[in-house]
Amino acid sequence: MPYLLIGMPLAALFVILIPFHTSFLTLILFMMLMNLAMSIYRSPTIALMPDITPERKRTQANGIINFMGGLGGIIAFGGGAILYKENQAFPFIAAAIITLISMLILYRYIKEKRDTVVSDTTGSQRIKLRGELDRTTILLLTAIFFWFVAYQGVESLFTLYGKHYLGLTESVSAFSLTFFSLFFVMFAIPSGWIGNRFGKKKVIVAGVSGLFLVFAIIPLIKTVMLLRILLALGGIFWACININSYPFIVSTGSERSIGTRTGLYYLVSSLAAITSPPLLGLVIDAIGYGSLFVVASSSLLIAFGILLFVKNDGKQAIVGSDTVSMN
Repeated sequence: MPYLLIGMPLAALFVILIPFHTSFLTLILFMMLMNLAMSIYRSPTIALMPDITPERKRTQANGIINFMGGLGGIIAFGGGAILYKENQAFPFIAAAIITLISMLILYRYIKEKRDTVVSDTTGSQRIKLRGELDRTTILLLTAIFFWFVAYQGVESLFTLYGKHYLGLTESVSAFSLTFFSLFFVMFAIPSGWIGNRFGKKKVIVAGVSGLFLVFAIIPLIKTVMLLRILLALGGIFWACININSYPFIVSTGSERSIGTRTGLYYLVSSLAAITSPPLLGLVIDAIGYGSLFVVASSSLLIAFGILLFVKNDGKQAIVGSDTVSMN
């Protein structure tokens, strides 16, 4: 909670300052400071969920979190557009106010209990990063990197793909991509339930396989209707992957390592988000826009191959050094 109480007000401050920048350099400065402030509380905020949620319910809880996040994104785009028409600074001010309100809600209603429990069971033993990087964790983090490379690359470059490869307008391309996001949000909660019922690994493998097929078929599609149908299916498969991957990472470690594993998860996914668009952009410049989904599907195929070496099925929780079956 202290990370939230420090990072969220700072992020709100720098969000408000963005529309009042006086030069390009101050714009970049305010954006960097905002992101640094957000990095202070992002992982601790996400780690609150497994801290206060029993392991058997974490996958469903992550589905609810992502559903609410997607719903918030839809509201933000719609409401932000309306506010922007009134005044360009209004969306940023609204974002800052909502951030502060969210902080107050968390502080008022979320009571941390895990720290006391952990200290009673593990004493003064401290988490060592090297000790968390076991074979299963490294394989999972590597797979996560590759499927985020595929997702982030497509998300960043799809509008240009639609314009230059399919001959669509930018607005039609952008609207088509919303089918992916919409069906991801719709399937967020069901995929969490399915992951808890059948095992996180099985559902992730099914999601990676399905999204690979979708991305492999899309270059062959020439009509907008079929494209949107495939993107909708892709959103469902992405929900199977994304909703179950974070709880999977957490479940393969001890209860006291939740914060560390949350940080590792976001480190790897952020690295993919940083590296994927420019790398895929270079490939597109060299080969053409038709290569976008070829590279993305290849990245998913690599992730699928890595998952085959993961022995943990995602239906076990590790507490300390003991493994407890959740079946």
